[in-house]
Amino acid sequence: MAKYLVQIIVMGVQVVGRAFARALQQEFAASKAAAQARGSAGQHSAAASSIAGMSLQEAQQILNITTLTPEEIQKNYEHLFKVNDKTVGGSFYVQSKVFRAKERLDEELSIQTQDKQQSQKET
Repeated sequence: MAKYLVQIIVMGVQVVGRAFARALQQEFAASKAAAQARGSAGQHSAAASSIAGMSLQEAQQILNITTLTPEEIQKNYEHLFKVNDKTVGGSFYVQSKVFRAKERLDEELSIQTQDKQQSQKET
């Protein structure tokens, strides 16, 4: 009886293992296809998100920005940074989030500028 129980458990583990391996392969293939579909701009943006620890959308929400213009970014950054200063009763945590959001948006602007320059060189 114990022998059959062990065989059933081993076969179950093998089935689950194969299914898991197939799922990983499919996920890897889907991820690779999505990365290729995004193109190089998406790869740079994803790398910037990884480095900054914040997505572009999150940074835009924090600074309340809909379009990426340096003037709007700077204006909203300065306001939120001053409002959240610890000396006026603000939160250092929120202030650091505002700072990181500005860094992330500045990085995105530089990526877009580089992409525009590369596309102009190609034409």
